Amino acid sequence: MYWLLRFQIGRRMTEIKSRIAIFVRDKAPISCQIWFIYDGQLIHTREAQSVQAVVEVPTNVPLPTTSSPGADQRAVMPPPSSSDSSPVHPNARLYADKLKEEHEKVMEELRVAQAQKSQLKDQFVETDQSRKELELKIIASEEILRALIQEQELLRIELENALLKAEEESRRKGDSSGTKFFSEFSFNEIKEAAQNFDPSLKIGEGGCGTVYRGLLRLTPVAIKIMNCPGMRGSQEFQQEINVLREVKHPNLITLIGACPEPCTLVYEYIPNGSLEHWLRDSDRAKQLPWRARICIATELCSALAFLHSWEPHSIVHGDVKPGNILLDAHFKSKLSDFGISRLLSGGERSSNNTAVVHLTNPKGTFGYVDPEFVVTHELTTRSDVYSFGIILLELLTRRSARGIANAVQEAISAGTLAAILDSSAGEWPYTLAEKLTHLALSCCEMSRRSRPDLKSEVGTVLQSIRASC
Repeated sequence: MYWLLRFQIGRRMTEIKSRIAIFVRDKAPISCQIWFIYDGQLIHTREAQSVQAVVEVPTNVPLPTTSSPGADQRAVMPPPSSSDSSPVHPNARLYADKLKEEHEKVMEELRVAQAQKSQLKDQFVETDQSRKELELKIIASEEILRALIQEQELLRIELENALLKAEEESRRKGDSSGTKFFSEFSFNEIKEAAQNFDPSLKIGEGGCGTVYRGLLRLTPVAIKIMNCPGMRGSQEFQQEINVLREVKHPNLITLIGACPEPCTLVYEYIPNGSLEHWLRDSDRAKQLPWRARICIATELCSALAFLHSWEPHSIVHGDVKPGNILLDAHFKSKLSDFGISRLLSGGERSSNNTAVVHLTNPKGTFGYVDPEFVVTHELTTRSDVYSFGIILLELLTRRSARGIANAVQEAISAGTLAAILDSSAGEWPYTLAEKLTHLALSCCEMSRRSRPDLKSEVGTVLQSIRASC
């Protein structure tokens, strides 16, 4: 085939200078011979190299034209021969075959890609549909779970109330069932249960005793060996027996029995340890979400209110702190360590006509002990209320008991309460947290007469909050 190109270039041209002409000379197929003509005169010829191909250009087809000032310059392929075609060089045929093969390969890859695209699109639609179905199932499951949790809490509250009523009824009838399950063990049984007090079984140690895990008569137990010197150890040993063998409540530790010599107490085994261990450890604290903490506070309030309303004499625990609050496998709380608890006979009254017991040597734990008790040496049920308020603030903020009431009060005044709430408990509902904070601070009033009653005031609020969570 022949190609004929026309260029309009400058006048008086003796060599090619047009950018288009130079481009054609450099980029045209090497098999093409090109004549560059200016004003009817041949000014340059580019010879063909390998391939001799001819192109037939119809005379009635207008030639492509690029206009620029100046005369015409034409690039013309050699004129057609008498035949319609000329032999094609073998290299050109091979090149054409290669191009055809590559074209077919590309087209095949394109077909495969389109097929894969269609398949992936179908998979995406199917996956997206499955995702939406799973999301709906998760939402439905969460709704069912919330309903079950709420139902469980209501049943739990009903059970606790039923147990309390049964206990009160038992007391009215003079039933001695509270003592018939108490056993006395020999020291040999105690040693065998604790594997001769193997150090690996030690689970706690305090100022007046060491606690071991053991298996006594096929029952998991906690064994406390009293080690207080002199009369103090004997008094606390007997005091704990006097209280726990008579008083039964779902949120009080159960005393199974004792060994009088040496002074040893045997309790039910509580597997999750103390609340103190869970609050002091940042990783463990994450496993105590805010709902669980409200449950713990509600149960502790219930246990203390039960002790304070005990007949014929109220019982003051006297050392309420996280270390004496144990958590079972379901994180149900149990108040323990009644060694310094006291019975309020009612014979002694404070200046505001509250039953008190006078102690010459005040005991308790710094940060939790009632400040007024430290000054007056008068222990009352409102002393336990102060300790409860500090623990409630700890559940909210996970801060140290020392100075916690002042820090929280300052945060409320500054409007920064949310900043000091413990984030490891999850996202506290602010209104609820604010309500609990004010309740806790009212329990921590310096004057005991300003503190609320646990049963009629604090317990009512906590039960309402717990049921709504």
